[in-house]
Amino acid sequence: MHIRKFWLLFAQSVTVALGALVVVALFKPDLLQWRAQTPNLTIQQARPQGGGTVTVAPNESFALAAQKVIPSVVNVFTQQKVRNPAHPAMQDPIFRYFFGDRLDARPREVSNLGSGVIVTTNGYILTNHHVVDAADQIEVALADGKTVPARVIGADPETDLAVLKIDAEKLPAITFANADSLKVGDWVLAVGNPFGVGQTVTAGIVSALGRTRLGINTFENFIQTDAAINPGNSGGALVDSAGNLVGVNSAIYSRTGGSQGIGFAIPVSIARQVMEQIIKSGSVTRGWVGVEVQDLTPELAESFNLPDVNGALIAGVLKGGPADTGGVRPGDILLAVNGRRVTDSASLLNLIAELTPGQSARLTVARKQRSLDLKVEVGRRPLQRALPMPPEPALE
Repeated sequence: MHIRKFWLLFAQSVTVALGALVVVALFKPDLLQWRAQTPNLTIQQARPQGGGTVTVAPNESFALAAQKVIPSVVNVFTQQKVRNPAHPAMQDPIFRYFFGDRLDARPREVSNLGSGVIVTTNGYILTNHHVVDAADQIEVALADGKTVPARVIGADPETDLAVLKIDAEKLPAITFANADSLKVGDWVLAVGNPFGVGQTVTAGIVSALGRTRLGINTFENFIQTDAAINPGNSGGALVDSAGNLVGVNSAIYSRTGGSQGIGFAIPVSIARQVMEQIIKSGSVTRGWVGVEVQDLTPELAESFNLPDVNGALIAGVLKGGPADTGGVRPGDILLAVNGRRVTDSASLLNLIAELTPGQSARLTVARKQRSLDLKVEVGRRPLQRALPMPPEPALE
């Protein structure tokens, strides 16, 4: 009898404890110390203001916006040890006997400068990948003049973005604009450290949105602006007239090396998505199905009896890859991914990259005048190297 009462009391205690644990897990998860700890990532988000940015007349001042953003933009200084090529004569043993190693290859330090944007109060900084690529030492100069060492948390060469971390707290983090708030003709400010002269603010307008096929990055969706952007501005902030981040300055079109009124910035939507993945996992994961595609021309569309040139022609399929296993064949016209229309090869690249590896995707293709829905298990996009910068247009 006593044993029965004991087990009844024990069962009731366990039930109450489990119930309390469930309540804590639902309403106070931070109290459970055994839960996986994720980096502190608190992003300041601008409140919507009628679906657009604050309008400023040309004769009004941008002083308030500049005052808001300047403390959040930092200067990034990097150093890299580069070994000079050895003199050809050093291959001759007799020459080496008389002259020793004086003409041999010796390392030298190469300095580079750029800009960055403080995105969290605890020291995460967003910048361009090409600013910190292969750097042996990185230092960040804050707006108050303080210089601190920085380390690379992760980088994404395919969008030319990188995340740095400094050991500091209570930093003036920038406020992110709403992703769809920017319009052609809006005023924008570019903030950075051009030519190493110091913190500089320039003004202009949004000249165009969604610029692609520039050959700068693998994934392109640039904001084009005529705000003066020069070498050293890379990684700096492009903000709206309210001082909210709308893009990260990345490149310029120039035949002289200076601003000629055509600058390009990575939109805040892409920058935030890449940044959050890097901070949480150290890298960016994208979908992949293993196809080679090309744009449809009017002639190709006519030969396939298509009403327009929307879609992408499957020029090749990797044997044994996800698309091959799912039944995609060369010559198919890929029309949609999970119901989202494919307009050209660039849009297809972005649609596939947004897919989650390991999950299934529905590819709609046109084949021999028929429309087919094919189920494909998405793979993980292999790591890619950064695209080489073309000599012209000159890109920062």
